[in-house]
Amino acid sequence: MRQVLRSKIHRAVVTEANLDYVGSITIDSDLIEAVGLWPFEKVLVVSLTNGARLETYVIEGEAGSGEICINGAAAHLIQEGHVVIIMGFELTSDPVSPTVAIVDKRNRIEEILRP
Repeated sequence: MRQVLRSKIHRAVVTEANLDYVGSITIDSDLIEAVGLWPFEKVLVVSLTNGARLETYVIEGEAGSGEICINGAAAHLIQEGHVVIIMGFELTSDPVSPTVAIVDKRNRIEEILRP
């Protein structure tokens, strides 16, 4: 079994960092659907702004909102305005072709890649 990349949102801009929320990352449901993530799925979030890396879980945000909100303690590491990569993985014995959404500065999908 190998853990392989299945879903990726590339260069999303964090629209909010909310320390007082219980935890997680809120993601526009259009983005969740486009890359095949699930609500409550564990994801790796990497800040291209400061290099921070953290694991959390997905909360579904409003469709079409462009929302990427870092919640809870993670907001100390990744803040509003940071550019991030959000990745979901799969444990499998079979090769997986990931779905990658390239987004613009408003978190709108520019391109979907399926290498």
